[in-house]
Amino acid sequence: MKSSVLTRYRVMAYVTAVMLLVLCGCMVAKYGFGVGEDVTFVVSQTHGVLYIIYLIFAFDLGSKARWSFGRLLWILLSGTIPFVAFFVERKVTREIQPLVAAAEPAVAKA
Repeated sequence: MKSSVLTRYRVMAYVTAVMLLVLCGCMVAKYGFGVGEDVTFVVSQTHGVLYIIYLIFAFDLGSKARWSFGRLLWILLSGTIPFVAFFVERKVTREIQPLVAAAEPAVAKA
């Protein structure tokens, strides 16, 4: 497995998680205080598009790592629960790093 597959997943996991937290803050402002309706619309649409990209990259990583359907589903849904994506990303990275290291060719020392 190439390291770029893991890197794409990690970047999108962080971006999606941060955008979800921003969206939650916008929702509190909108429904709790009655402000920021326009900002909430833009943030929600942006998060939706980024989440779709996250789904594609997570599915790509999961298919290359040969995860079970249940595990893949949990990782795909982690982008919808605030703060969970940060923890899941760390766990996935620790698990996938040995696969990436094993796939990289050994560098000859001079």
